Amino acid sequence: MSQRHLVFSTRAYAYLREAIATQSGADVGEVETQTFPDGELYQRILTPVEGRDVVLVAGTVSDGDTMELYDLSCSLVSYGSARLILVAPYFGHSTMERAVKPGEVVTAKTRAHLLSSIPGWNTRILLLDLHSEGLPHYFEGPIRPVHVYAKPVVMALAKKLGGDDFVLACTDAGRAKWVESLANDLGVGASFVFKRRLDGNRTQVTAMSANVEGKRVVIYDDMIRTGGSLLGAARAYREAGASDVVAIATHGIFPGDALGEIERSGLLSIVACTDSHPRARELAQGSRFLQVHSVAAVLAQALAAHLLPS
Repeated sequence: MSQRHLVFSTRAYAYLREAIATQSGADVGEVETQTFPDGELYQRILTPVEGRDVVLVAGTVSDGDTMELYDLSCSLVSYGSARLILVAPYFGHSTMERAVKPGEVVTAKTRAHLLSSIPGWNTRILLLDLHSEGLPHYFEGPIRPVHVYAKPVVMALAKKLGGDDFVLACTDAGRAKWVESLANDLGVGASFVFKRRLDGNRTQVTAMSANVEGKRVVIYDDMIRTGGSLLGAARAYREAGASDVVAIATHGIFPGDALGEIERSGLLSIVACTDSHPRARELAQGSRFLQVHSVAAVLAQALAAHLLPS
């Protein structure tokens, strides 16, 4: 009888480790961590991994989290795991997936190259709702990237927040095809705004593709960071007569006081996202404005369907 697989995580994703292990019928792997006075991280794998399939839940939330992921992954392989499956609920740097100006560093590519250097002949990585469809092509060598979609969670949220009759919208035309497909699956209308970027934080809506007067608008975007694009779209829909505007995102980043600024704008009644980023989960504690829903079931299903069977 084969052993059950082990699910480890970096410190930031302990909450998803527990949920994914429960839903996929796995054992939880333990890692001891300490921080040295100079800030360096000490890690020790406490659960033996030799000969076992190992899952590591970790994201590139920060540079420190990325190196914690990398160091732990390399060690899990060197201590004899049969195969390693990385589950990355959030892969950062996706807005730097290409160089626009001469000399720009394409961070998404360099980080993909870093993770591609993790040893092992059968290492795979699950990437959830990437900002750019081309990012998996940056991984190279024996590592196999798999793009996982949080569509079941997004559709459930849209139905819950939108009610019986709503318009599904997006913050810019770049997400139009995805939102149109999602709207067709939901059986609702779709609307798109067209914008131009003024600077790194500001955009301006120049046109809208549908009549939303008197209707509830549910805006979907894969990621909410500062919320500049979201607020621009919400303002345009409000001015066009929408009765209510809510927002759904897979990844809620919300650096600094971004969530507070979105709420104080009064343009949206609710923002909902998944727990793919630990920041969203932290901010949702005690908040009525931000709703966070778990993506553990989607990730556990992806493990079962795509990766775990030999």
